[in-house]
Amino acid sequence: MRFCTGRKAATLLALLVLACAGADAPASAQGPTLPNPVLYLQSVESVTTGGEQFMRYHFGVENSSAYPDAMFAASPQLPPCGKNTKASRTWVDVFAQDGKRLQGFCAFGKASDLNSVWFALEADAIPPSWVYIELNDRSTNTKYKSNLADTSQ
Repeated sequence: MRFCTGRKAATLLALLVLACAGADAPASAQGPTLPNPVLYLQSVESVTTGGEQFMRYHFGVENSSAYPDAMFAASPQLPPCGKNTKASRTWVDVFAQDGKRLQGFCAFGKASDLNSVWFALEADAIPPSWVYIELNDRSTNTKYKSNLADTSQ
């Protein structure tokens, strides 16, 4: 029995390349890869609620149009958000740079609602220097984390 080492090595290498290429197939079958959100500060405003003074920090997502509106459709088949049984498929959470959750949104209806992200703190509280958001697509169990956005104007 003769072995042709060069031919076997080439065949093995070709099989390895095909196996690696095939490993990506399930991911591409799920659809296009979405980018992480690009968060930016839009404005800061003083608001009074219940006789108390707060500072509200408004953010937008520069690439909100990259996300399909279907990601924010009502999804009654998924667990509710409190008493909201028609919460959206994707929930959005705002975090301080240290990971402390500041605010959450579970009822956005379309991707452009990402330009209505905000959190509020008591007027005399020192805000975190940086914040980020996470989009949690509950249908695909995928999270998209934004950049750190400055909270000062």
